[in-house]
Amino acid sequence: MKMETTYILSQEMKKFIKTNRDRFENKLLSEAVNVASNINDILKKGNIDLLKNAKKLILYVVEQHDEELTEFANQEGIAWAEHSLTLSFKLEWVQAIRRTLWHFLYQLDQPKNLMTKREEYYDLEKMINDRVDKFLNTFFLSYSTYKDEMLNNQRKLVEHLSVPIIPVSPSVSVLPLIGTIDSYRIQTIEEKVLFDIATLRVQTLVMDLSGIATMDMDVIDHFQRVLTGVSMMGCKAVLTGLRPELVRKMIHAGIRFDNKAETKGTLQETLKKYLSFEQN
Repeated sequence: MKMETTYILSQEMKKFIKTNRDRFENKLLSEAVNVASNINDILKKGNIDLLKNAKKLILYVVEQHDEELTEFANQEGIAWAEHSLTLSFKLEWVQAIRRTLWHFLYQLDQPKNLMTKREEYYDLEKMINDRVDKFLNTFFLSYSTYKDEMLNNQRKLVEHLSVPIIPVSPSVSVLPLIGTIDSYRIQTIEEKVLFDIATLRVQTLVMDLSGIATMDMDVIDHFQRVLTGVSMMGCKAVLTGLRPELVRKMIHAGIRFDNKAETKGTLQETLKKYLSFEQN
């Protein structure tokens, strides 16, 4: 498609949007009925002006401003993810923008007959639709990346909260472990334990496992390394509440913790022993 034809169409489209704002917006809203009924809610919830952004997208497309188009798609993806806006609305809206753009390009071309050859129509179709598709693809990638980061951050927060190291004296702390420990959580335990030993200056860490029924072998192996790390930090590890199912599994696998940590029956007797030492 000739560059002058593209330029003329883009200038005509800019002029049309500026001088026929109501006509343009009405056509766009009629193409996206579901979005139209929620347009004010989206503006309030995410401070996103859909009509303004539609004009911006059209101009980036017809003027072939690819860098601005990509950056705009990234910003939109983050904004929609951050405010948890409905993806189906976005898809419907962009497709409505595409149809509206083609509708008015056709009307602009008819009286002036700018595209006289079939190849010019094909070139125009490729130029416009490729860029609209590029916007959508970039938007969804940005959206999913931001959402994944949010979920990972939330999971890390939850996991750190599930590893509560509780100081019970100036030198003794307790770590009660409850629920399932998978490979991800044992990494969190390792990070939290080593960090808190250093920051809280823990000399004795009592790890209560009474809330843990079983562990996979790879987790048990990693737990051994955690105990090694505790020792290297100059802290004594004490294990309490080992349940029969877990002990039986370790025995059959030839795994022992007694060379890395002291083992006690219950948390109560352990705290009674170590707190009485401090009092004496």
